[in-house]
Amino acid sequence: MISKLSHVSIYVLNQDSAYDFYVNKLGFKVHTDAPMGEGMRWLTVCPPDQPDLEITLMPITEGMMFTKETAEQMRKLVKNGTFGFGVFECKDIYATYEELKAKGVEFSKPPKQEFYGIEALFKDDSGNWFSLGQKAG
Repeated sequence: MISKLSHVSIYVLNQDSAYDFYVNKLGFKVHTDAPMGEGMRWLTVCPPDQPDLEITLMPITEGMMFTKETAEQMRKLVKNGTFGFGVFECKDIYATYEELKAKGVEFSKPPKQEFYGIEALFKDDSGNWFSLGQKAG
């Protein structure tokens, strides 16, 4: 029986830029940053209060997973904001929104009360979008 999810991947256009975004803007912690051979790197980050969930910042490169054509298509899709990858939670969405906005995080929706809580939407530096939420109650 499966007991938990330990890793999830987010496709990024540039690992160095993604490192800066997730660590210096979102405040995530680096879990693993290791070379994986010629031009390859295994880079995972995690939210400070959730160290057992590693988010792999996965570059879109030709090779094992992508042909040249599919890598090109995938880069375009990511850049165009095609993917919404998840929901991040916080305790004070208004303070977190202001902090992230001051660090240059691009929001497409400011905090708004919804039936499930308060939600804001933002994009990472590659174009992936996420929900930032504070649960109702």
